[in-house]
Amino acid sequence: MPFAGGMTETTNGSLILSVAAALLYLLMVQQPPSWRRTVAKTGSIVLLGVVSYSAGGPMLLTLALLASASGDAALAAEEERWFLPGLVAFLIAHLLYVALFAIGSEGIGLLWDEPWRSVWALLILLAARSLLVPLLRAVPAAMRLPIVFYTLAIVAMGVMALTLPGHAVAIGATLFIASDAILAIRKYLLPETSPHAAWTGYGVWVLYYAAQLAITLAIVA
Repeated sequence: MPFAGGMTETTNGSLILSVAAALLYLLMVQQPPSWRRTVAKTGSIVLLGVVSYSAGGPMLLTLALLASASGDAALAAEEERWFLPGLVAFLIAHLLYVALFAIGSEGIGLLWDEPWRSVWALLILLAARSLLVPLLRAVPAAMRLPIVFYTLAIVAMGVMALTLPGHAVAIGATLFIASDAILAIRKYLLPETSPHAAWTGYGVWVLYYAAQLAITLAIVA
């Protein structure tokens, strides 16, 4: 167990239940929306918030996880009217992560001191630009500004993660970016008849949950 006290201790128990809920949702990804599916999806991230709080983690981390869970709840319905509220919830989560990473940052100079970080940050920027251009052509006009703000926020999160010591948080942030990229491609750019549609739902969830888990454990474990 990553925390002291064994499986019955609140933090370890919450972590085990979170992973179990995430695996349960993975089995339900292709099923129609339902309250059970929503509870599994949202609960896995809420429980990571419990892990953060019970382990004495930063409040910004706990709030970012709860904001993410709110976004999950909105998107789980898979109704267009809930997409923008879900996007806003995740925008808030990313901004909270930016603030959290800024507190522990060793400064932007770390990107120059360790060149691999600069290359990593550049790849994030290039990937974001290459996806944003076709997205802005494909989305409804009312969604363009929210998507630009969202892209800026998630890129800022990824780059800020690279200014932290170590690499675990940066890996988590990059997985988050990859998950969101696949989600955007599936929703706006991928034809419904594409053979890739079958695996994208699984890919989005695995990358997203792995991202939240990696960030949480890197900070509190």
